[in-house]
Amino acid sequence: MKFFFDLLPVILFFASFKISEGNPQAAAELIGPMLGAIGLDAAISAQQAPILVATLVVILATALQIGWVWLRHGKVDKMLWVSLVLVVFFGSLTLIFHDETFIKWKPTVLYWVFATVLLFSARVLKKNLIRGMLEVQVQLPAPLWNKLNLAWVGFFALMGVLNLLVAFAFNFPTNIWVNFKLFGGMGLMLLFVVAQGIFLAKYVEEK
Repeated sequence: MKFFFDLLPVILFFASFKISEGNPQAAAELIGPMLGAIGLDAAISAQQAPILVATLVVILATALQIGWVWLRHGKVDKMLWVSLVLVVFFGSLTLIFHDETFIKWKPTVLYWVFATVLLFSARVLKKNLIRGMLEVQVQLPAPLWNKLNLAWVGFFALMGVLNLLVAFAFNFPTNIWVNFKLFGGMGLMLLFVVAQGIFLAKYVEEK
């Protein structure tokens, strides 16, 4: 359930894009007055409308998600705040300039922020964040925790590069990038977590 909740903004981004893509003229008529009401240029073409609708939805969904977490738990994880700042920043630029380039950069920046935080914490602050999250469930020697932390650093760095390749390098249409954002990102994350689980389970059995 928590996994679905964490993915909810991405799922709503995907769903709103697909619905708008099916009727782009209606999407343009919907998003135009909304942007005009907040002082932005309301001249939206049918081609631009789906990604702009999806961008507005993901900004609102992320803000509501964090608000819900705050009400339920009284605090919000720092990475959720980082995600909100990035989605508001890149999403706002997308809405202001009607340019999907900005929102396409957001996942890469977020992945690279995660990678940088993990690496900086381990190398400079001498604090293994992956160990801090998982040590309650499994006990491992320090060298293995270090390798696990580096594996996550590499995974996030690679995901950032893959996002750029799909978004820009191969001239894929925007709908391909939207599909990758949900299914590609989620699928690769699940595969990585499963592989990590198999590795850890094997180690525990040997221990």
